[in-house]
Amino acid sequence: MTAPRERPASLDEIRAQFPALERKITDTAVSYFDGPGGTQVPRSVIVAMADYLAHHNANTHWAFPTSVETDAVIADARAAFADFLNGRPDEVSFGANMTTIAFHLSRALGRAWGPGDEVVVTELDHHANVAPWVHMARDRGMTVRTVPLDPERGELDWGALERAIGPRTRLLAIGAASNALGTVTDVARAAAMARAAGALVFVDAVHYAPHRLVDVQALGCDFLACSAYKFYGPHVGVLWGRRELIVGLDVPKLAPAPESAPERLETGTQNHEGIAGAKAAVEFLASLGAGATRRARLASAYEAAHEREAPLVARLWEGLGRVPGVTRYGPPPGRPRTSTVSFTMAGLPAGTVAASLASQGLFVSHGDFYATTVVARYGQSAEGLVRLGLAVYSSPEDVERVLAAVDALARD
Repeated sequence: MTAPRERPASLDEIRAQFPALERKITDTAVSYFDGPGGTQVPRSVIVAMADYLAHHNANTHWAFPTSVETDAVIADARAAFADFLNGRPDEVSFGANMTTIAFHLSRALGRAWGPGDEVVVTELDHHANVAPWVHMARDRGMTVRTVPLDPERGELDWGALERAIGPRTRLLAIGAASNALGTVTDVARAAAMARAAGALVFVDAVHYAPHRLVDVQALGCDFLACSAYKFYGPHVGVLWGRRELIVGLDVPKLAPAPESAPERLETGTQNHEGIAGAKAAVEFLASLGAGATRRARLASAYEAAHEREAPLVARLWEGLGRVPGVTRYGPPPGRPRTSTVSFTMAGLPAGTVAASLASQGLFVSHGDFYATTVVARYGQSAEGLVRLGLAVYSSPEDVERVLAAVDALARD
C-alpha cells in the first residue's frame, strides 16, 4: 500500500496518470474538455478492472475462491463509496447508471403513493432527474409541480420552490449541480424545506460529485445518485439511500434475490469489473490528497482541485466574454458553480463549433446534454450549447488553446 502523501499531488503528477493525454492530432496533444459527459480514466482504474477480469471473475455468494473474492471486491467498493459520500457501506448500491437507478427507485417509491400526492421537480435538472418522477406520477395519478429556472441568474427560482412544496409533497427531486450551466444549488436549503413538509429528497449528484466532495449528512437528503464515469471511473451508477428507507421499500425484484440492504436495490448480476473500477476511482481521488483517513485524503484532494480550477474557470469565463459574438450561460465565477462553462457563437451552430475545435485537438461537447428544458429556456433548442468542462487533468495551456481557437473561429 502506498504511503500517505504529505501534500496534495501536483498537476504534472496527476496528468502523468492518464494515458488518454498521450493522444495527438496532427502532432498536437489533445485537450479534453468533455469531462461533464465523462472524464478520462487513470491507469490505476484500468489496472483494477483488468485485474478483476483476469484473476477474480465470478458470480457472487458461492464457496469457491473467485466468488468469495468477488464478494470482497463489492464489499470493498461499498466501503469506499461510504467514505466518498459520508454514508455507510450498507447504504450504497450499484446500478447501470443514474438514469436506470432513478427509474427503478421511482417505481419502488411510487407504490406507496397515489392521487392527491405530489412530486416536485425542477427545470434546472438533467432529465434523468425529471422523467422517472414524471412517469411514476402519471402511473400513480399524482401531481407534478415544476420549479422554474431563473434565466437571468442561471439558478433556481427559490420563491417558486418554496411555493411548490406543501403538505401533499411526497418527494423533492433536485440536482446538486447543473451539467449544462455549472450552477451549484444549495441542496441543504432545499432539503430543509422538503423535510419541514414531511417529504423525501432525491438528489442527482452526477455533475456535483466530480467537483465537490459529497456529504449526504450535511445535504440532509434521503437518496443520492452519482456516476463513477464522471469522476475518473467506468460506466457504473451509484445510489446512496438511508438504510431504514431501503429496508422498507416495496422494490420490484425477483423473489429469490437478496432482501437485505443494500442488495435488495440491485437487480440481476452487477457489473463486477465496473464496480472494481469505480472503487479504484475513489482510491485514485484519495491518492491525490493528504490525510490520515480516506475521507480526509478525499477532502484534501477536492480542495486542491478547486484551488487549481478556480482561476482556470475564471479565465475561461473572462476570455470567452471578450470573443465577438459569444454568449455565455450560467452564473459567473464568484457565484456557486462548477468548472463547466457553456456558450454559443452568433451564426455558428454548436455542432459546427465543436467540430472545428475537434480538428485542432480540442474535444468539447455540444447539444442539450439531456438538460433539455434548460437549453430550451435560453432559446437554443435547435442546436444546443457548446460546453467546456475542466477536470483534475486540465491545464492553463488547455484553457489558453481553446480560447485562442474560439477567438480565431469568431474572426474567420
